Amino acid sequence: MTRSVDALFQPFTLNGLHLPNRIVMAPMTRWRSPDGVPGPDVAAYYRRRAENDCGLIITEGTTVDHPVASYSVRVPNFYGASLPAWRKVVEQVHDAGGRIMPQLWHVGVSRHPAMDYPNKHLPSLSPSGLFLPDKRPVAPPATQGEIKTVIDAFASAARAARELGFDGVAIHGAHGYLFDQFFWASINQRDDEYGGDVAGRTRFAVETLHAIRREVGNDFPIMFRISQWKEQDYTAKLARTPLELQQLLQKLADAGVDAFDCSQRRYWEPEFAGSSLNLAGWAKQLTGKATMTVGSVGLSKELI
Repeated sequence: MTRSVDALFQPFTLNGLHLPNRIVMAPMTRWRSPDGVPGPDVAAYYRRRAENDCGLIITEGTTVDHPVASYSVRVPNFYGASLPAWRKVVEQVHDAGGRIMPQLWHVGVSRHPAMDYPNKHLPSLSPSGLFLPDKRPVAPPATQGEIKTVIDAFASAARAARELGFDGVAIHGAHGYLFDQFFWASINQRDDEYGGDVAGRTRFAVETLHAIRREVGNDFPIMFRISQWKEQDYTAKLARTPLELQQLLQKLADAGVDAFDCSQRRYWEPEFAGSSLNLAGWAKQLTGKATMTVGSVGLSKELI
């Protein structure tokens, strides 16, 4: 069945941010920033997207100021020496009439020993040190002090995004990275306030969102990426029912999320039996927030 895409070309407003259309460039890791600093080629790359009328650009994942946030020295940072370079990216995009948000990222326990990442002598950070359920821990569980440090790092990065002139901020909470590791009950085995039930497993993200809101104010859009699948397990589920999904997403919405970036491997697949709604459709219905759908858009076969 052919569906009209006319709605994608209609304007949209997200917490005061006026977008000329509803086409969003999803974040895509590029590994083109040596030593974590995006160069003129990165600015030119995003400018080209703005010149071709992309309504909103979300950058590739950019890592916050924490020693083990990154899994590659070629992934851009969002602190220190990288910030002046990001200002140039913003200037190029705005000069072309575009809007842009950085995606803020911490990979958690997803640092693979074979990869070239910063601070290899330090253990990865994760809720329980698990990369997969029913496997041996590969790192010690994060302490509450370490969790607070990461919260502060995200808040500082969000403040920097506003100061640099970005149009909002996007938080990577999907695909088996740090926030998602806390959401995922199968690998979050903590017995403190950051584990256990949904309230505990979402506490880290909720506290981070509150910290970000305090830094950027109420009029700065915050987007949050979610997924059921993980890079280490395509069949994983955070929620088996709409009620379970609502319990998770509503806590994030109440903490300050303006829009959910809902990642599926195939956007057209229904999320739950008995309904044609995909993950984004359910997120919108359950929370009332704006949603973005992504996952094999425009493809007719497997990409990976």
